[in-house]
Amino acid sequence: MRHALILAALLATTACSMDPKAVEQTLPVPPSWPIGDAYLRQSEATLPGITYRDIFRDSRLRGLIEQALANNRDLRVAAANIAAARAQYRIQRASQLPQIDLGGRAGYTDNGNNDAGTGGTGARASGGRASYSADVGVSGFELDLFGRLASLTRAEQNRYFATEAAARATRLTLVGDIADAWLTYAADASLLRIAQDTTASAERSVDLTRARLRGGIAPRTDLRQAEQVLATAQADLAEQRTALAQDVNALQLLVGAPIDPPLLPASIEEAAETIAELPAGLDSRILLRRPDVVQAEYALRAANAEIGAARAALFPTISLTGALGFASSALSSLFSGGAFNWSGSGNAAYPIFRAGAGRAGVALSEAQRDAALATYEGSIQAAFRDVADGLARRGTIDEQLRANELQARATADNYRLAEARYRGGVDGFLSSLDAQRSLYSAQRTLVFTRQIRASNLVTLYRALGGDMILALDTPTS
Repeated sequence: MRHALILAALLATTACSMDPKAVEQTLPVPPSWPIGDAYLRQSEATLPGITYRDIFRDSRLRGLIEQALANNRDLRVAAANIAAARAQYRIQRASQLPQIDLGGRAGYTDNGNNDAGTGGTGARASGGRASYSADVGVSGFELDLFGRLASLTRAEQNRYFATEAAARATRLTLVGDIADAWLTYAADASLLRIAQDTTASAERSVDLTRARLRGGIAPRTDLRQAEQVLATAQADLAEQRTALAQDVNALQLLVGAPIDPPLLPASIEEAAETIAELPAGLDSRILLRRPDVVQAEYALRAANAEIGAARAALFPTISLTGALGFASSALSSLFSGGAFNWSGSGNAAYPIFRAGAGRAGVALSEAQRDAALATYEGSIQAAFRDVADGLARRGTIDEQLRANELQARATADNYRLAEARYRGGVDGFLSSLDAQRSLYSAQRTLVFTRQIRASNLVTLYRALGGDMILALDTPTS
């Protein structure tokens, strides 16, 4: 029995593999990012070692991110999924080794009563027998001669690795979402300040036009127009207060805990300056370490291993059963020399007719592998587009920001001049009103552009997927 168990273990570890040979796929994207007027003209370089602390330099934002990494419920779900996938892999791996069971039994058999004679009288005989046994054995251990169990184990292992990559993708997305939500709050804080300034200016305009109306030097239409501007500014002010409260709610959901007010930015002008640049002139192969691409790659490997298991299922199944132990009619003599016994048997099964189910199983696994391959290539192509789109925005946003800053300065000066001319009676109120509306629109546009520029840096950080904390070493068996 000992020799049989050793032989079984050796056969289990030296089983052949029927997995298709993995072929390295050619990346379905260009070898480098597109370069043109809308793209940064930077030399190709290797992505430097970075963490989110290098990109997000404001200690308040980093504090929120660290809170989220500890409290976010999506991350807890991802951690539970990893634990479940790891356990499933260990369960499948255990099927490659024999399961050894220890058992014991005690029984008593009564032969019954026998009555002899007539008239209800006679001799009475009775008898019974006790039995005891203890054994250890292996039941139905499959010899993995054709690698079916090994292929299934590799498939589960790669699904486990894919689950880990999915968790890293969740973490990377969470960090980016918190940065975006923090910048959104900063932009809304700036818009609130603009609405407050515009409301105060509109109130002064209403007071001025009402006084001019009373003095007979301004028509009633001037007053109504000034009141329209004031009502619009007051409505925007209420809307921005609502937006700020909702921004805090969004951050609390991401962080998974109440937000400490000192961790919130005062304006987009302040917050945008704390987001650092990320090198953009990169070899597109850097996408292979994006968590979602890594996840798709492991899913492809798992599908490839399933083909090997399906192929091996076409061959005979050989299993061993063995036991050794002691049996006796008396407990005191259970472990004496004469009570020892052992047994062993082998079983081979080969399906003769399954109506093509075996080959259909191979065809199914091959089709699933082809689908996983297409998904893997699609993930790379989508990642390439994410980065290329981010670079396109990055290549033009500074020029747009400079233009918006110039426009805001010009409209502010124009409003100052128009208001002075109105107060001096040189121009009508319509010129001042148009100037005020133009200034309000230009200031809001400048805020949005600053937010877009800062969010673009967050997008590039997330699209490249290169955070050292999130991109863990590729797991091995």
